[in-house]
Amino acid sequence: MVLADLGRKITTALRSLGNATIINEEVLNEMLKEICKALIEADVNIKLVKSLRENVRSVIDFDEMAGGLNKRRMIQSAVFKELVKLIDPGVKAWQPVKGKNNVIMFVGLQGSGKTTTCTKLAYYYQRKGWKTCLICADTFRAGAFDQLKQNATKARIPFYGSYTEIDPVLIAQEGVDKFRSENFEIIIVDTSGRHKQEDSLFEEMLQVNNAISPDNIIFVMDATIGQACESQARAFKDKVDVGSVIITKLDGHAKGGGALSAVAATSSPVIFIGTGEHTDDFEPFKVQPFVSKLLGMGDIEGLIDKVNELKLDDNEDLMKKIKHGQFTLRDMYEQFQNIMKMGPFGQIMGMIPGFSSDFLGKGGEQESMARLKKLMTMMDSMNDQELDNLDGERLFTRQPSRIHRVARGAGVSVREVNELLTSVQEVRSDGGDMSKNVNQTQMAKLNQQMAKMMDPRVLQQMGGMQGLQSMMRQFQQGAAGKLGGMLNFSDR
Repeated sequence: MVLADLGRKITTALRSLGNATIINEEVLNEMLKEICKALIEADVNIKLVKSLRENVRSVIDFDEMAGGLNKRRMIQSAVFKELVKLIDPGVKAWQPVKGKNNVIMFVGLQGSGKTTTCTKLAYYYQRKGWKTCLICADTFRAGAFDQLKQNATKARIPFYGSYTEIDPVLIAQEGVDKFRSENFEIIIVDTSGRHKQEDSLFEEMLQVNNAISPDNIIFVMDATIGQACESQARAFKDKVDVGSVIITKLDGHAKGGGALSAVAATSSPVIFIGTGEHTDDFEPFKVQPFVSKLLGMGDIEGLIDKVNELKLDDNEDLMKKIKHGQFTLRDMYEQFQNIMKMGPFGQIMGMIPGFSSDFLGKGGEQESMARLKKLMTMMDSMNDQELDNLDGERLFTRQPSRIHRVARGAGVSVREVNELLTSVQEVRSDGGDMSKNVNQTQMAKLNQQMAKMMDPRVLQQMGGMQGLQSMMRQFQQGAAGKLGGMLNFSDR
């Protein structure tokens, strides 16, 4: 049972409260039975599950409840708090400091996805405006440097390693010294892993640790081993000063819940989770928003951060261009880049109350992203005159050879190039009325759900309901709203 299934089962159990005519001990016990069953199926330790059940029961005392209290809300709140407690280690995670060298050392067993995760973390901070780099100090596994080099090159991240040097301590030290002298802010060192917890692995870790004096040591853990994560985390913490944990492969395995709760039991803060193979299948882990998304309650603060990252205020000039029929292919390309910056569509949907992260379906999300990349490839095959021309399709229809050249360069058909040009023309002729690209029923549902589910303090910080609606209008008129129809996900 993957995490999405766990969330659905717990949510279904909580909804049973709404279907009950009278909320009593029998209804509460049946609900807790279903929740505990779902947690055990997700490989959560049975002692932790039992503790959760007892804690909820101790909070809810029907005999002591005053008349008029909302019993449903009290029970839901108690369950939410206990789920948070289940995966909250109660320890504040280390944070890098902007403007200084932050050396981060990665450790973990072979096969946990450590090297890929190094690139994901570097890419995450790079997108946030940090100067990041990678060092391969894994001389044990054949092909380790090739893998890191390939990943780093694809993500355009500077890297350091050696095909000839076999001493991982020397490579790590030279790499850190080099990037420190070049004022890199995030310096990530990938170290060797083993198939099991060998003494030689721990000895090498200690030597590299002593040589580079990292600011943070991150232990990368595979979610597929479930609650066995606890013994692994403790073994590493006993040898080196593990500051935080990243859990990988959480996207499609039955034991994700067990892994999260097991790590929390070691008082190790989980800082990120890996949710797929791609570089941006990587999410910061915050306990309360995670539980909130798991239960379909959204993550408003995360959504606000995403919207702010897009700098939608810059869209005022774009809207003027559209209004006056001056929207170009380059403008469209920039909007597609904004969509890419937002990350996987499923992550965005999971932040919206009332929607789940699998709202689009895995196939639908992959199809939309593949279509977006194909459209961008077509525009990459165009020259500056074609990207910036204000005549739209006319430049291409007057000179059909341009269409054939773009099709050849992008490896697509002439028909697909014509469809792109037609789409741009439609945006130009819409005169700024882009709302038809957004499913209005979903938008209405979104605003209603947000009004019900938002923390009043967060809503107040945003300027009340009016501020929320303004933010959502920006979101709708921004990258996702304008061009969603072209990617075929707005009507799902």
